[in-house]
Amino acid sequence: MDIRELRYFTAVYRARNLTAAARQCFVSQPSISTAITNLEAELGTTLFIRHKKGVAPTASAEQFHALARRIIDEADAARSLFRKPSTKATLTLGLMRTLDVPRTIALLKPLTANPQIALRLVGSDERADARIIAKTMQRSDEHFVPLWSERYVAALPPSHPLTLKHRLRTADLAEAALIDRCHCEQSAFFGRSAPRRQPAAIAQSEDWAMALVAAGVGVAIVPEGVARNNPDVAVREIEVKVKREVGLAYRTSSPPSDALKDFIAKLQKGRRPARAERARKS
Repeated sequence: MDIRELRYFTAVYRARNLTAAARQCFVSQPSISTAITNLEAELGTTLFIRHKKGVAPTASAEQFHALARRIIDEADAARSLFRKPSTKATLTLGLMRTLDVPRTIALLKPLTANPQIALRLVGSDERADARIIAKTMQRSDEHFVPLWSERYVAALPPSHPLTLKHRLRTADLAEAALIDRCHCEQSAFFGRSAPRRQPAAIAQSEDWAMALVAAGVGVAIVPEGVARNNPDVAVREIEVKVKREVGLAYRTSSPPSDALKDFIAKLQKGRRPARAERARKS
């Protein structure tokens, strides 16, 4: 086995999906599949069980993951042990506050692992080389490189009576206490012509919204990635297909730095295998 196969394994373990892992590693899906097959043959065990929505780790994968992570971390530490200090190119990225954490971690890891880049993170409204934002936040003087699209779902307190339903309609939430974060998502769900409602609470961040839901204050309409990663709330689909597209925005008025150009090229390369896979399935 080699370190690359271990990196691919940990990506699949996190994403629970071969195509998603390929995007995170900026390689094709067959490369990920081959690496997993090689590891399973070398270890003499099955690491993942395939199903319609992706893969599920076996008990062997659970056991192997901790060891694989330790090997990767030690290899990275060894690689930087004898490196001479070099002049790093600074790349400043602005991040909006409501990003899907696992996707953001996977996106930033290639940058933090690059010894030639000094990564600096700021808020989405601060001066930056590029911003990771929702497309609705794109300015007129910015290019936009799509990264992922995610739907909105309803996050409910686990004991809420609406958890008995698998999918919620607008009428189901007509009398429910709502936790507001951004009026635009809820107006898209309820309809712009719906009467203005008094929220039970206004959360300044996704973390606060999820904490208030878990505490039983009310229901929140949030991006799926935010809700699915919180074990203290129940998640239900909503009938209105509300989605947001997240991407990398950078100014058209000035040429991107070499570090940003390299980052953009890797992002676009990672999206090509995903588009080809979707086209093949369709």
